[in-house]
Amino acid sequence: MTHQPASTRYDRPSFYRRCGKSGLKLPLISLGLWHNFGERDDYGTAKEMVLAAFDAGVTHLDLANNYGQPGGSAEWTLGRILAEELAAHRDELIVTTKAGYDMWAGPYGNFGSRKYLLASLDQSLMRLGLDYVDIFYSHRFDPETPLAETCGALSHAVSSGKALYVGISNYDPVQTDRAAELLRAAGTPCLIHQPRYSLFDRTPEQGLFDALDRQGIGAVVFSPLAQGMLSDRYLRGMPAEARAVKDGRFLKPEQINAKLPIIQRLDAVARERNQSLAQMALAWVLRRPTVTSALIGASSPAQILENVRATENLEFAPEELRKLDAILAG
Repeated sequence: MTHQPASTRYDRPSFYRRCGKSGLKLPLISLGLWHNFGERDDYGTAKEMVLAAFDAGVTHLDLANNYGQPGGSAEWTLGRILAEELAAHRDELIVTTKAGYDMWAGPYGNFGSRKYLLASLDQSLMRLGLDYVDIFYSHRFDPETPLAETCGALSHAVSSGKALYVGISNYDPVQTDRAAELLRAAGTPCLIHQPRYSLFDRTPEQGLFDALDRQGIGAVVFSPLAQGMLSDRYLRGMPAEARAVKDGRFLKPEQINAKLPIIQRLDAVARERNQSLAQMALAWVLRRPTVTSALIGASSPAQILENVRATENLEFAPEELRKLDAILAG
């Protein structure tokens, strides 16, 4: 028997925000499938997380061609979940994928050439079992490929019916302006940008958000919890199962220990707001109208539901923002 979604999943219209100047709305919280959805992860848990997210109104599922271990396996996992449980609800979902980082051997398996982007999209659609994705991204700027070629490939993805919208990720403000101009000229406006943004990484405030506002582009921000540092995960020690312990490629225990006094002070502010640290960190990125959605990772359905509750209080008093700035300044 396929999944019967919760009848209450759309009871909060305010949970959806328009993406830039487009006609598309995205949920304030989106689910990323970078970790915990690969071939080596438990399929039952992965399915429970996707279904719990959908029941909570999280309609946006974010992927890239190389997500999961081995690369591509997160798309296989989601494809199986869609086929088994959510096929009847495809039109309620925003399924996205990207290409730009290393995916296969040889000169055509990364960056931003037309060859790589379009071949990767075909592979992603095969793994997902879909005719199209809702958003297809250039995952990173390619300094050696003309940007017109990269944008031309994105535009072709839409004109060929294999994507509904296109976006970019990890582009700086100048690159973003130029890509937006090229895509607009091609008749395929850039819908969305996916930058890293959190209390610990405020780089987009240095010109990128201005570019997005100028171009009418929305933002879905990744790592809003700074790989879990902006949560209660490390407040009481280093769990043996933590990613920083098991896989130190993106976060190391010494990084956490160095920031622990700041994390503890931030947690005190969150408690004053009657939020968890993770909820406050998500609310903080979502306080900006330019930010359409905050992209979370998860290891359990309960974690997803806690993060969704962050949207119940997105307001910050000026003195709260000043206090957070002072804590972050050390």
